[in-house]
Amino acid sequence: MSEVDEDAFVYDEASGEWISAGAARAEADDDAAVVRDAVGNVLAVGDQVTLIKDLTVKGAGQTLKRGTLIKSIRLTGDAQEIDCRYEGIKGLVLRAEFVKKR
Repeated sequence: MSEVDEDAFVYDEASGEWISAGAARAEADDDAAVVRDAVGNVLAVGDQVTLIKDLTVKGAGQTLKRGTLIKSIRLTGDAQEIDCRYEGIKGLVLRAEFVKKR
């Protein structure tokens, strides 16, 4: 990907104004959601987390026990949700308040 020309302008649909490309990039970086676990650690893609309480999984008919290790999480863009893979459960999404970074 090429460098953004600092003299270029982009149209901001939210405000309806033309803003500099540098300002648009800085604004996009500020909007990125920071996901924190139950104790305040910042989570990133690929982190391993453990559950801090037993969770009943709707639709799967099983309960994930406290201390269960979830490997390789993905961030969803929501500040409180993480996407996970766990054996036997497809499309598992957990709230960040129920996990602790390992």
